[in-house]
Amino acid sequence: MDVIRAGTVHVPMIEDIYEDARRFMRSTGNMKQWVGGYPSREVICEDIERERLFLCVEGGEILAVFCYFYGDDPTYAKIYNGSWKNDERYGVIHRIAVSDKARGLRVAPFCFEWCFARCKNLKIDTHRDNIPMQRSLANNMFEYCGIIYLENGDERLAYQRTTGAGSNG
Repeated sequence: MDVIRAGTVHVPMIEDIYEDARRFMRSTGNMKQWVGGYPSREVICEDIERERLFLCVEGGEILAVFCYFYGDDPTYAKIYNGSWKNDERYGVIHRIAVSDKARGLRVAPFCFEWCFARCKNLKIDTHRDNIPMQRSLANNMFEYCGIIYLENGDERLAYQRTTGAGSNG
């Protein structure tokens, strides 16, 4: 597997993968995350424009999509009912989704490792009802840290993975 930066040519395929992910969420009891067509084409295009949307590919096929960047996420500024493991600079993973065709192929762990190779201090969040993602995070050395709130006020469970030795970019 390889990771490449997403381009505008990939938008229709990315939309399909996000639709796969929404269907999977609903099938596992997660009815409230990624509603109303989120992530929208506008969000996808903004991530591409900001050069922070990546694709996991194998044999020319897109297996997963994820947003990764190094820097501050305003929604991570305050954490409740817990604390971050450190106050060092960090990498952020958002909107990770695996294609139905790749489910069970350990694609998400591959994406997590790709991000960790770039920054040894990662933060990510997920919806309380997203049990498969919570399991995946726990199985990939992310530790639950507390609750954060999105700009719209929605609650998310916050996780962090670090070596304990700070971070790098």
